[in-house]
Amino acid sequence: MFRVHAVVTSVQQNAVLRMVPCVRISKNLACCRRAVGGVRWKSSHGLAPLLTASPVRALIDEKISIKGSFLPPHCAVTLCARMHSEDGDLWESFAHFNTKADGTFHLTRDDSVGGSYLGCDPMGLFWGLQPAPGEREGLRLRKKSVETPYVVHMSLMEGHVSPREDQSTELAALTTERWYMAPGVRRIEIRQNGLVGTLFLPPGRGPFPAMLDLWGIGGGLVEYRSALFASRGYASLSLAYFGHKDLPGPQNQMNVGDSYFKTAFQLLQDHHQVCANRIGIIGTSFGVYLTLQLATQTGVKPSCLICINGPVGNGFRHQEADSDGMDGRVLSSVKYWTCDDQGNVSFKIFSLPENMIPESKVKVEDVACPLMYIEGMDDLSFSSKENVDLIKETLDTVGKSHLFTHLSYPGAGHLIEPPYAPNTRMSLWRVKPNKLFVQWGGHHAQHAAAQADSWKKILDFMEKHLR
Repeated sequence: MFRVHAVVTSVQQNAVLRMVPCVRISKNLACCRRAVGGVRWKSSHGLAPLLTASPVRALIDEKISIKGSFLPPHCAVTLCARMHSEDGDLWESFAHFNTKADGTFHLTRDDSVGGSYLGCDPMGLFWGLQPAPGEREGLRLRKKSVETPYVVHMSLMEGHVSPREDQSTELAALTTERWYMAPGVRRIEIRQNGLVGTLFLPPGRGPFPAMLDLWGIGGGLVEYRSALFASRGYASLSLAYFGHKDLPGPQNQMNVGDSYFKTAFQLLQDHHQVCANRIGIIGTSFGVYLTLQLATQTGVKPSCLICINGPVGNGFRHQEADSDGMDGRVLSSVKYWTCDDQGNVSFKIFSLPENMIPESKVKVEDVACPLMYIEGMDDLSFSSKENVDLIKETLDTVGKSHLFTHLSYPGAGHLIEPPYAPNTRMSLWRVKPNKLFVQWGGHHAQHAAAQADSWKKILDFMEKHLR
């Protein structure tokens, strides 16, 4: 997708790293002294150590190849990755390697023997990123502006060390860019017919197959998955429905109902660059309920559904005065919340099918298109297993098992996202009226594997049912 294939730098060469202005790399990243001039770390070729990356600029779901060369044979080195989020928080990871007899190490070939991950994984330094010591608690890495990249700085250091060891010697460095939005993708703000969203269109005239993208009750407008869909050739509408300043207030309530989501689906159908009969819906967390609810409405005929760790019903009480709105007061469900020893909240009991408002449960038997459900077996937030079991049982009963695909991932948590994004087992969910930290679950390596595998299967599923 991107045409830049390699950028190499070494300290001795004193290369100037091209930085993207919107994301800063702090001087604090240089917490190790640099090796300049004729240091003892010279290879038998007499050349300074080098890092290479190919491609250096890539989409977030693309693997990159990183290699160190011109190093002494059979020596210990550490490769560190550091980046700042858009909020200015420092995230970092590191891996220990031993060079081969030819003085090289290669992330696609060699095992990390220590650090943020173990074994051979060319993307381990990316999904292994975690907040640096001293950063704020409860951080979750989410891209706000898809029109700028994540900028990740890689440092090669002498010995098996941690990123914060002041006496480590930096031997070489490079900078990579990770994008959700490919060149030529168009981002269009939607503020019409009461809708609040962002439409992403692939390069070209179309018409394109499309996705309606629904996230969870965390609120706001989350764009990065839709941007990535458009980068892969699908029009995608990311839709806000809760906690956004342009939606009807108050923001701690969900004040839109079925007609809002039907209007969004209709907007895609009516768009001149969208194939009206090739539209799918994807939902994560509470977005699963909205996906299933919309798909079973009269006049809505999606071509496929993708559900990630979410419920078949709604636990928030409907507003009696308005059958088309939901009085989604988050606090109304507090009696079903559970907490771990640190006070971090789980909604597993709240999201059990038997605890949902009976009249809110979706008539899953009315689903008429292929449905893929992705389950993280270490989901500590929602009762995903019980919900997917109910979906499967219902579709089996009415003779629609052929429509159902179930992906289940041991060790994966609630937040199954596009690949190589770092997992967060717990994060700050809200600040007012008091701080609330939510359990998400997921063991980092298993969660990363689930994200990579499920994303490939999501794209394959869309290719099969939307192209």
